[in-house]
Amino acid sequence: MTSSLQAQDPLPQSRHIVTAIPGPKSAEAIARRKEAVSAGLGMAFPAVITRADGAIMEDLDGNRIIDLGSGIGVVTVGNSHPRVVSRVQEAVKAFTHTNFTTAPYLGYIEVCEALNDLTPGKFKKKSVLQNSGAEAVENAIKIARHYTKRQAIVVFEHAYHGRTNLTMALTAKNMPYKEGFGPFANEIYRMPMPYAYRWNGNAATMAADALDDVMHKIEKEIGADNVAAIIIEPIQGEGGFIVPPKGFLSGLSKYATQHGIVFIADEVQTGFARTGNYFAVEDEGVEPDMIVTAKGIAGGLPLAAVTARAEIMDSSHVGGLGGTYGGNPIACAAALGAMEAIREEKLVERAREIGAILHSALTAMAAKYPVIGDVRGRGAMQAIEIVMAGSKEPNPAAMASVIKYCQQQGVLILTAGTYGNVIRFLPPLVISDELLKEALAILDQALAAL
Repeated sequence: MTSSLQAQDPLPQSRHIVTAIPGPKSAEAIARRKEAVSAGLGMAFPAVITRADGAIMEDLDGNRIIDLGSGIGVVTVGNSHPRVVSRVQEAVKAFTHTNFTTAPYLGYIEVCEALNDLTPGKFKKKSVLQNSGAEAVENAIKIARHYTKRQAIVVFEHAYHGRTNLTMALTAKNMPYKEGFGPFANEIYRMPMPYAYRWNGNAATMAADALDDVMHKIEKEIGADNVAAIIIEPIQGEGGFIVPPKGFLSGLSKYATQHGIVFIADEVQTGFARTGNYFAVEDEGVEPDMIVTAKGIAGGLPLAAVTARAEIMDSSHVGGLGGTYGGNPIACAAALGAMEAIREEKLVERAREIGAILHSALTAMAAKYPVIGDVRGRGAMQAIEIVMAGSKEPNPAAMASVIKYCQQQGVLILTAGTYGNVIRFLPPLVISDELLKEALAILDQALAAL
């Protein structure tokens, strides 16, 4: 089986529809899924994938699908990138596991060195590796509490930080993430988020007004000296790609520094070139005390990290951090390949080019179709908010119709948003202009069909 897989030619980077989606083979496999897999797992796209390469996925029936989701921002360098595959093959032949805290290996050290160098901040940094974004967020909170000897954590409206018990407490949206899964961790305090499209105040002073609200609530309801950390996504992901106004992140960071609070940037979805910078906080020149990464870090393999000021990372006692699989050698090899691809193929710059294409096309559609209430995002992380024409009332039914049309035409796009009405675009950074424009033309047809 391995030999035959290796002998296959790369997938053509073109959309090709053979059957209805789902086709008969995918439909049969989806029926098996229903019998064997927990009903608690959703399914965004009704086809079963057998191969994926670059920005194209192929299903059991031979349909080739344009991927504008990147596995929710994971395969930023494209599926099965040659640099990732090569390093993984070498690593898996060498050894598959030792546990880094049992018998260390170079890959883990090299990934940490790369993260310490790449993440913003000229101060000395250190890192620790985990398996998932949620696990990394948990560790970030744990480390910040241990370092500050404080308990309170400040989070924001529309935030998403994971599905574990602590990260569900940090996450804002109840359904589907939190409904029925409590009780949750305490000492979590939620602050208002400046959501430009739905902001009721003065747009010109939004950043300053929102900062005033946050600082007032912290000082009056918590006490700044009780806050261990402020954690925020520089662009909110599941919340609907909400971009905070200029000055808000930098103001939060400054406030945190003044009060000895650890400022944590959750870059799980925004990191690794996605927004047209290596990390989204760089857009404002913010240097967070701590940064959490995952998703795009390892080209599709499970890996995550916490990187922070060395004195923060070294404050934990020996044995206080760790985990059996964290920084698995195969995932570390993949991460080194993915970071090499971003650097050598200039994918940071490519994200900006993709962003220009996305913004131009989506803005033009917004001018034609009044169901598009807002276009927002940065780089290759953009979204449209679907509303009832002539109002800002969320229109999830229209969004569902658009998604279904695109699926039937072989384009995978993802949803998001607190109100269930946002379509988000996270294409692999290796996608060609032609393929991206073809997918956007189908989106245009879907909107016209409404």
